[in-house]
Amino acid sequence: MGKVGVTTAVVCAAAAACAVTALVVRNRMRSSGKWAPVAAVVKELEERCATPVGKLRQVADAMTVEMHAGLASEGGSKLKMLISYVDNLPTGDETGLFYALDLGGTNFRVLRVQLGGKEGRVAKQEFEEVSIPPHLMVGGSDELFDFIALALAKFVASEGEDFHLPVGRQRELGFTFSFPVRQISIASGTLIKWTKGFNIDGTVGEDVVAELTRAMERQGLDMRVSALVNDTIGTLAGGRYYDNDVVAAVILGTGTNAAYVERAHAIPKWHGLLPKSGEMVINMEWGNFRSSHLPTTDYDQALDNESLNPGEQIFEKLISGMYLGEILRRVLLRLAKEASFFGDCVPPKLEVPFILRTPVMSAMHHDTSADLKVVGTKLNEVLGIPDTSLKTRKVVIQICDIIAKRGARLAAAGIVGILKKIGRDNAVKDGGRTVIAMDGGLYEHYTIFSECLQCTLKEMLGEEASSSVVVKLASDGSGIGAALLAASHSQYLQPVLS
Repeated sequence: MGKVGVTTAVVCAAAAACAVTALVVRNRMRSSGKWAPVAAVVKELEERCATPVGKLRQVADAMTVEMHAGLASEGGSKLKMLISYVDNLPTGDETGLFYALDLGGTNFRVLRVQLGGKEGRVAKQEFEEVSIPPHLMVGGSDELFDFIALALAKFVASEGEDFHLPVGRQRELGFTFSFPVRQISIASGTLIKWTKGFNIDGTVGEDVVAELTRAMERQGLDMRVSALVNDTIGTLAGGRYYDNDVVAAVILGTGTNAAYVERAHAIPKWHGLLPKSGEMVINMEWGNFRSSHLPTTDYDQALDNESLNPGEQIFEKLISGMYLGEILRRVLLRLAKEASFFGDCVPPKLEVPFILRTPVMSAMHHDTSADLKVVGTKLNEVLGIPDTSLKTRKVVIQICDIIAKRGARLAAAGIVGILKKIGRDNAVKDGGRTVIAMDGGLYEHYTIFSECLQCTLKEMLGEEASSSVVVKLASDGSGIGAALLAASHSQYLQPVLS
């Protein structure tokens, strides 16, 4: 894990400079009559997306309230606050050979690690990525899991001499399954529904670990699933392995989620025995958070209404990589229709939903060339809009800035909500640290977004408290995190009672 290498002071100075630039663009637009309709649309967007620190504190408080409600009872909140049954996060003492299977989309990964304790850490790791044939995504349950188990068996067969399994021990696997699951125990959970293009009726309501275990048995593979987790909890485990001060993990990529370590006695809906560690990892499913304090626009409302899940995942639709580019497209389309922003005709490609992806938006937003050449090139390549003026390109960047910074600042408010819930939003007297493990392409690659998030955390927490809060990039933490959770929940950690 590497700490994001930007000092907060530089970040905030850059943000201030960007705000000055936006003000200059607005003043110039007002001075030209034909640009007045454009200026009006941009001004309205800016006002509706505004995130003054007072509003962000309301969002953070609302997040904390919803967290309490979700922990109190099932269905008590839009936040599911799912009990993960992970009560032992990795400590760094783990030793041995462990496997992971990471299934969350059209590809899956198989991974193995040799752990060497505090000194050796991850002594060696290997992984393979496998594409799932489209017909298996809509076929039968056995066919899909047999395909996965066969790939896993082949991967185990290629185990080299650098990996050592003690004699008489069964191989153990951490299973990252990034689909909605109702967790029953650390190593079992029933599928609620398929997403991401999968549609296999036979698996819904079934224990996905049992499905995988039966498939492994059919392949003659002697392997036990020790932990069933999602990618966010995997990231938390990977973060804690390298840094004992990690208390939460946030994914900011195509989608978004958060998980954190809660005190077990602070979970009223938990009716089992309190774990010996006194802790329980909670999978928040924070993408489904909603509040009247969230600054939304007509573009957001229309996007939600036309989505596959209207009324759901409202927070995700404001802050995640799946949607930021689409919000930008909708603003540009309105400008094209109402203000002839790109000339007399509305560019046909601009009418296509999700044609403008967030990586394209990021590339335009980060363009620092004098003539904003990247903006012009992307508008032409992606939307078929040639020969845009410099003034037009500057407005595009301003809109990118409004949308991206709203998302980044709301994500920061969500993190502050978590910190408030666990009592980490104030200055730490003993010089301790509060570390958030962060993963996801949006945070990793959209620099303006990640810098704005960091700056907003400092603004909300204040100089003293924010000095002890660290956001660490845990790139691809979920895969190795699953293997580490298999280790920390290994059947061999405790003696078997006769």
